This record gives sequence, structure tokens and C-alpha cells, in this order.
Amino acid sequence: MATLRLARHAMATRFEIVLYGDNAVSLRAAGEEALNEIERLEAQLSLFKPASEISRVNAGAAYAPVRVSPPVFRLLQRAQQISRETDGAFDITIAPLMQCWGFLGGPGKRPEPAAIAEARHRVGMHRVHLDEASRSIRFEKPGMMIDLGAIGKGYAIDCAVECLQEAGVQSALVHGGTSTAYGIGSAPDGNGWQIAIPSPATMKQKTEEQLQALSLAGRQQAPPERQVVEEKPFAVVGLRDSSLSVSAVWGKFFHSEGRNFGHVIDPRSGEPTALAVLSAVVSASATETDALSTALLTLGPEGHPRITALSPELKALVVAERGDVYDIRTKGIRVENARS
Repeated sequence: MATLRLARHAMATRFEIVLYGDNAVSLRAAGEEALNEIERLEAQLSLFKPASEISRVNAGAAYAPVRVSPPVFRLLQRAQQISRETDGAFDITIAPLMQCWGFLGGPGKRPEPAAIAEARHRVGMHRVHLDEASRSIRFEKPGMMIDLGAIGKGYAIDCAVECLQEAGVQSALVHGGTSTAYGIGSAPDGNGWQIAIPSPATMKQKTEEQLQALSLAGRQQAPPERQVVEEKPFAVVGLRDSSLSVSAVWGKFFHSEGRNFGHVIDPRSGEPTALAVLSAVVSASATETDALSTALLTLGPEGHPRITALSPELKALVVAERGDVYDIRTKGIRVENARS
């Protein structure tokens, strides 16, 4: 039996596929085709590519309905449904707020309150009209934009998984960066593909190290030796024909006036989310887990029952900081190392 690893950079992240089977040649061919599909979807869905369908929508939907392909229309319908299910905590029209906070292709910056208020008037799926008969999309206001960053990678992974399964692959792991992974069948050891979720303390330490390194680089000093926060993962999830997505307030961020501002923006308030520091969702669909982990991070612990009620098979974890301890809500994901 052969184990093969393939990787490619797309959608501003590194996608990797681990394939297991008895024919290395066919595994490689299937893996390359799956990665080609991810690249094709990036060209179709990215708001940064002028020729993409989403760029066409963003440029014209405020002035006339814009027709899109059937798969893109179905994805937009699913995004609209998830927005309703999460009471607007997930919203693909977040782009004006991302732009306002400097995260749309930039490192981030703190805007004036008036700028946030103005951007909020151009955000909201209730201002997006999808016409199924014509497969077209229309915006209510000029300046509205769609950003599929919180659902696109999951959708791409689902499409890659479909490619692999159509090629007869029975055992594989597909992941995009550190946010979403899908396990096909069993791992080589016969168990589900084991994915570790790092603790909030570990993620926070890495953030602080990045800030310290940036500060020391400006003064041309070497960073101090790293002290490991933990050896044991916060939780481990076994994936068998299912997906895991993890969202956290740490990752892309900037530091201003003694605070860290993360890139996950609450579309309802226009501010970076602050009700939780980590969330994770497990489901059969990577499209769903990608979107719902973002929504759960935004909703925080009080939103955990709302998310888990969406499907009896769905598993979810959310963590908030309460001083020196964690407020942990979980369904189906066992926390192994809850120390702060």
C-alpha cells in the first residue's frame, strides 16, 4: 500500500492531500485532478480575480441582475440559508466591513466609528436578492460586495473530495491550511483520520510571539527562545467521511492601543468578534463546517445551542475566556486538555 502527499497553494492558503491506496500512479492522478479543481474554483470564486464570477457580481449587481453559473448560484443560496440559520452571524456580504478594517488584502487597521457605521449600511444578506428562475443575483445598494472567504475553502474541499471519490479513492485526507480538513474513509491504521485542535493558550502564545518578533525586528534584536505552552492538544477529532473546521480570533490580526484586533468581523456589530476565542464544527460537509465555525465564533457560547440544533449529527465546540479560565461548550467533541 502507498501513502502519497500532494500540495498546492490556492485561495491564499496551502491545500494538502494525503492519499492511501494500492496504486500510487492512480492516486497521484486523482490527487492532481482534485488540486486542479481547487485552482479552478479559486478563479471562479475569488473577489481578487477580475475575471471571476464573484468579481462580476460585485461590479454589477447593484445596477442590474448578474447571471451566474448553476454551482455558484447554489453556493450563494446555501450561504443565504446559513445566514438566516445563524441570525446573520455568518454573512458573505461582509466585504465592506473587511475593507473598512483593512483586512481585504491588507494587514488591518482601526477605522473611525463613522466609517464602520457607513460600511454596515452596505452589509446584510437581506439586501441580496437571488432569482432562481434566471440564476441571477442583485444587490439593493451600490458598494455591496461578496466575500466567500468564510465558506469558499470548505466548498473547494467538498469539490476536491468529490473528485477523489469519483476516481475511486477510498482513503484520503484533504485540508486547507489550518482551518478545514475532510477525511475520506479510514486512515491507514483503520481508524478515523486524527486531527488535533490546538488550545487557545497555544494559539495566543503564537500571536504574542509574532507581535514580539515584529517589534524586535524593528530594533534588530533576535527573539528570545520559545517556551512551549503545552504538549498535549486541546482536543482530537477523528474524521471518517466527515469534515472539521476550526476558527479562532488569532491568525490574521493587528495590534493597536494595547489590543489585538482579529480579522473575524461580526457583521451585525461591525466590530471584530469578541465573544469567543476558538470554535470548531464537525459535519459531513466542509462547506457547512467552514461557515458554521465562523458563525459559532461570532455567536460565542450562548450561540452553541443554536448551531448544534441545526443538525443532530453536527458536533461543535466553542471556547470563551473568562478571566483565567475557559468557558467551554461542547457537543460530540471531547476536550482533552482544558487547562488555561
